[in-house]
Amino acid sequence: MNPIRWALPLSAALVLATGCSKAPESSAAPTVMAEARAVSVTQVVLRPMAGTLTASGLLVPREEAAVGSELSGFRVAQVLVEEGASVEQGQTLAKLDPGLLQARIAQAVAALAQSRAQAKQAQGEAARVAGLDGTGILSDEQIHSRRAQAQGANAAVQVAEAQLNDLRAQERRLLIRAPVAGTVLERMVRPGDVALPSQPMFRIARDGLIELDAEVPEAALAKIAVGQRAQVELASGAKFDGTARLLSPRVDAQTKLGRVRVRLPLDPALRAGGYASVVFSREASPVPAVPEKAIQFEASGPLVIVIDEQRRAQRMPVQTAGRADGFVAIEQGPPVGTSVALGGGAFLLDGDLVDPVEARPTASHAQARN
Repeated sequence: MNPIRWALPLSAALVLATGCSKAPESSAAPTVMAEARAVSVTQVVLRPMAGTLTASGLLVPREEAAVGSELSGFRVAQVLVEEGASVEQGQTLAKLDPGLLQARIAQAVAALAQSRAQAKQAQGEAARVAGLDGTGILSDEQIHSRRAQAQGANAAVQVAEAQLNDLRAQERRLLIRAPVAGTVLERMVRPGDVALPSQPMFRIARDGLIELDAEVPEAALAKIAVGQRAQVELASGAKFDGTARLLSPRVDAQTKLGRVRVRLPLDPALRAGGYASVVFSREASPVPAVPEKAIQFEASGPLVIVIDEQRRAQRMPVQTAGRADGFVAIEQGPPVGTSVALGGGAFLLDGDLVDPVEARPTASHAQARN
């Protein structure tokens, strides 16, 4: 067979085979590029932000006084104040019926007069035997008896005086007086009620001061200091400036919440028992932050989409803090300088290839970079 005749078809076959083997390599690069999704990205930057912490609680009196009767068994004759009244220290709030006590006082006065008369007589008899000791006119036993009677009569006068003074003191307690100046929070007595020492009649907020008793998570309690500024908002929307007055020395073992007392100004809109929220603020300091659009929220909590050096997406949980001017502070998360996806990253999955597009910085973002 002629070698030229079979060599030509073989060469053509080799050329075709070579061309077919190179075709997939040339089309692979466009396929990979087609998988990369263009996504706007930004970086975690250091940004001066004022730290804030939000909590809530109930409005309570700064100091509360419970007012009741020290006497038992006396009926209430008059109630002189209502809830919400402003009272002065020592002001009469209610009066008890004095009828029963006045009869006992009259008896004590008569008993005292009788004791004094008997004492006067005994003292006179004792005076008449003065100097008769050893004279034989009266026996020593009679002389000592008269002197003992005089001493006993004087003691009886002192007892009668003490009993009368006790009744006089009870008479003064028939007037229920305010132990402190302030605002009457609650009135729990009516005319005709029988006074009992175990049952308070009034509750008074000392000096009318109301403050917020806020519940704060254990981890956040260490970030609050006495004197720190706070803004309290009532359910009505009214806002008041306050300061942290007292930090609880203990944390509830079950709820893991501590308490912070927030001092508030004197205002009639502040009512004990009302609900309020509070925002504690601190001075601005540089903290890692990202734009709000970079934060995504899932059932497990907030997260960001981190773009690594291989342009691969990776979902990373974060712990956020305060917000200001469109930025969110990051307490736990990627370090400063890390690239993160903006709003378009919501459709990315771990490992997705990304074609990063640097987002145009806003004025505040450019200022944070500088």
